[in-house]
Amino acid sequence: MTRHLRSLLDINADEMRRILDLATRVKQNPDAYRDKLRGKVLALIFSKPSTRTRVSFETGVVQLGAHPMFLSTGGATGLQLNRGESPHDTAKVMSRYVDGIVIRTFAQSEVEELAEHGSVPVINALTDKFHPCQALADVMTMRERFGDERGLKLAFVGPGNNVTHSLLNAGPRAGFDVVCACPPGLLPHADVLERARADAERAGTSVSVDSNPTRAVAGAHVIYTDTWVSMGQEAEAARLKAELSDYTVTAELMAAAHPDAVFMHCLPAHRGEEVTAEVIDGPRSVVFDEAENRLHSQKALLLLLLGAEPWS
Repeated sequence: MTRHLRSLLDINADEMRRILDLATRVKQNPDAYRDKLRGKVLALIFSKPSTRTRVSFETGVVQLGAHPMFLSTGGATGLQLNRGESPHDTAKVMSRYVDGIVIRTFAQSEVEELAEHGSVPVINALTDKFHPCQALADVMTMRERFGDERGLKLAFVGPGNNVTHSLLNAGPRAGFDVVCACPPGLLPHADVLERARADAERAGTSVSVDSNPTRAVAGAHVIYTDTWVSMGQEAEAARLKAELSDYTVTAELMAAAHPDAVFMHCLPAHRGEEVTAEVIDGPRSVVFDEAENRLHSQKALLLLLLGAEPWS
């Protein structure tokens, strides 16, 4: 059966740990995996600008011995998706050419359609609703910093968005609690919260929302934030910044968390908006470890989804 990563809902707790365990081994001994995907071709479809996602996936594919094929959906050289060809037809055709599809796009439905109608693994490299590869790297970074991600508390401070959603998916699967400190008008999607709460109840973890950042971060081991204005929201920038003006991660907010708390951010960052320079450039920031771990966790994911390593 073809496996996909449309969101973290596609994996269970055991599979989450399998990905992270393999990612650690890949990071420690990359040479052992250099030929694991030799002869494979990965299509990288990008409808949104990217730094970390594109570079980490292209590098990872090459380091595993495969060939990355970067495919934009914009401009005269873009895919026919840009001219109205359906994800259904794209999936059917691409499956005849490549061994896997990585897609960074706007609508989650595009990822779902590619997975439904294609016959090769599909990896969500970001949509407006989910960012599962980022969350895998985040949990890997938590594990490196604290030794075990289970039993920790993560507080997300900012707007409910695709990163928030994937962290809500990750908490119950990795065994940590998640608190979302969001303005009342910028909460995570109701369906994502409902599923996360149900998953957390089964897993013995907790998921909650609190509009007060200071209260939300109390005892947290990880303070996490993201840009206030996501791609495609530029026209709403003034309103979003006004709603989020009390949600900047400052040294004072960090002081309200656990004494060993670290700061995380998926990047790109805007110093002076969602976080102060003092925090993101300070000793408690692990944002660049987090960015590096995109490479290792995605390599592990590719190895598993393309069958080069077993799931159990």
